[in-house]
Amino acid sequence: MTVYFVTGTDTGVGKTIVTAALAVILRAFGQNVAVIKPVQTGVRPGEPGDIDEVRRLAGPVDVREGTRLPDPLAPDRAALVAGVELPGLHDQRDLVLDAATSHDAVIVEGAGGIIVNLGKAFGLLDIARAVREAGQPARWIVVARAGLGTLNHSSLTVWAIQNRGFSVQGIVIGSWPADPGPAELYNRDDLSLYTGVPVLGAVPGGASALLPSDFRARAPDWIRAHWAAPSDSADGPTGPRAGPAGYLNPAGGSHGCGGGCFAQYLNRPDGAPGLCLPGAEQAGRDL
Repeated sequence: MTVYFVTGTDTGVGKTIVTAALAVILRAFGQNVAVIKPVQTGVRPGEPGDIDEVRRLAGPVDVREGTRLPDPLAPDRAALVAGVELPGLHDQRDLVLDAATSHDAVIVEGAGGIIVNLGKAFGLLDIARAVREAGQPARWIVVARAGLGTLNHSSLTVWAIQNRGFSVQGIVIGSWPADPGPAELYNRDDLSLYTGVPVLGAVPGGASALLPSDFRARAPDWIRAHWAAPSDSADGPTGPRAGPAGYLNPAGGSHGCGGGCFAQYLNRPDGAPGLCLPGAEQAGRDL
């Protein structure tokens, strides 16, 4: 059993859609998955929240929401405005531990960035520490932007997590544009150099508009799945295999996606294989 903590370099970077894709990948490995959102802000009672979107896209996963607050603010401020006291650290830890008792994997989606408070002077890092101290493995996946600023934001986020003694499995670009410019393309290559952790893949912009069945069929092609495999050496069920220098090699098909997706296998001019990223529309495009 492993608890995966999903954080973003900022708000609105695609954490929820990436969380749904991660749940799809874990389910493809036969794992029973729970997804937890300790604090949801900006959603009123009766409105669909982030966990509802995860369940809609990922299918039959157990989803659990902690506290819901109506104002689109950081959780501690939203609670103050609403006159609500957020649950304490142990209560939020137990929300995760309770799910861990009956599931093979638990995904915990944070709110905003890594240092945002989810309670009185504690955040997602503190919940992860408490979960780890209770004996459950805790790993991290960082969701980042593709454009300018992402190298700095991603490096600081990874550093903050590693500084607390955690392992970061990698970075997922939360919304890859259909027509990426030079900044996006260079950032994709440079993220691993700056942060020291691999880029696991990218989710195409607008992926939430796909039919849920299409989302589930394509999600394993967007994100490298070795982190979810039963052993470190295992590859994803349909995704590409790890290649030299942290890039991805095709694992069967012309671009390694198993067919039926809208990713494009991109080659670099130095001959090294590129990432199988969604959204590129020109075949054989050199980076």
